[in-house]
Amino acid sequence: MVTNPNFFYVSPEVYLEGERVSPIKHEYRKGRIYAMVGAKKPHIVLNTNLATLLNIHLDDSPCLVLTSDIKVRLEEANCYYYPDIAVVCDEREINNTDDFILYPVLIIEVLSKSTESFDRGDK
Repeated sequence: MVTNPNFFYVSPEVYLEGERVSPIKHEYRKGRIYAMVGAKKPHIVLNTNLATLLNIHLDDSPCLVLTSDIKVRLEEANCYYYPDIAVVCDEREINNTDDFILYPVLIIEVLSKSTESFDRGDK
């Protein structure tokens, strides 16, 4: 077996432990950790407006609208991503206090020129 000396594998458990105390957000992709950059004002405004509209629309439902501080766990892909907005309606999500979700019914990414390719592709 040949190993890549430049690749240091981090387990999901170690990633989650570190992420809980990190001052910045990181995404996790198959054992690798990637720091996230901050969003620009137009991105933040659009994200806030979309989350507000969704909250109003889902007011009488059991669903929760979650913004960019919650991770989505993609178990089959061995990844954790921070979407701009996620909506959960599953009781398993509503009643737990995990710092990630497994069963979103909607995920929204506000695209920018610098992230569009990744957001539409791998993510």
